[in-house]
Amino acid sequence: MRAPWRERNGSFSWFRAAILLAVCLPGIVTAIQYFAGFFPVRPITEIIHATGLWTIRLLMISLAVTPFRQSFRWPRLVTVRRMIGVAAFSYAVLHLSFYAADNMFNLYKVVSEIALRIYLTIGFAALLILGALALTSTDGMVKRLGGKAWARLHRWVYAAGVLAAVHYFMQSKLNVSEPLVVAGLLLWMMAYRLVLWCSSSERAASLSTLAGLGIFATLATGVGEAAYYHLRSNAPFLRVLQAEINFHAGIRPAWVVLGITTAIVIAAALRQWQRSRQGALASA
Repeated sequence: MRAPWRERNGSFSWFRAAILLAVCLPGIVTAIQYFAGFFPVRPITEIIHATGLWTIRLLMISLAVTPFRQSFRWPRLVTVRRMIGVAAFSYAVLHLSFYAADNMFNLYKVVSEIALRIYLTIGFAALLILGALALTSTDGMVKRLGGKAWARLHRWVYAAGVLAAVHYFMQSKLNVSEPLVVAGLLLWMMAYRLVLWCSSSERAASLSTLAGLGIFATLATGVGEAAYYHLRSNAPFLRVLQAEINFHAGIRPAWVVLGITTAIVIAAALRQWQRSRQGALASA
């Protein structure tokens, strides 16, 4: 097995090394914060939250590799997708390990909690899927399983993403703003794949498709938040929607989703313009 900072030919890769450092950095920062006393109240709980948060963030980033690779015309991104996915699994293992530590490693209690609390059951199911994908992420496993079987197995990452988002949403309880952003972006990524599967990569990566999917994800996020507060606290559905538009309640999740997806469209437009300009100069 080659080192994660090396290319297939064994040469050192600054790009892969930078990604490796980036995925390790949240864990390093959390460890420094812990030993420096930044978590004076229930430090283990803070670490549980931090590792869980980075699990889902890295999982979402790994799912974003395909649309980014195609939209930005950046094929090299696919070479670090496995690294990001394995990093997400590693943070998930830390998340569960510190949860066990918070329960004094009483495995009976930990297992009972996972079995009895639905949001923990959902999170554990996501962990099992990520574990299976991480164990089969090597080149050797691709050869052993065969390309098609390996690809079918690794499509389970979509189920892991949905389960992780649901787990995050259910355990947040009071503030669901970031879980709603995650859900909106996950919807954007899955809608992108739907277009990709039904048409072509060119169609999916077109600026019109990216913009349309961004609007769709934004509206779905706003409606989802209004529905959540309506069902949870009986807040008037239309009033919640109005609050999202006039900014009186601050920047709501739908606007964050719109900002991120708009930034993707702008970046894709600049990248595609740059590539077309380079092609025109090369043929001149």
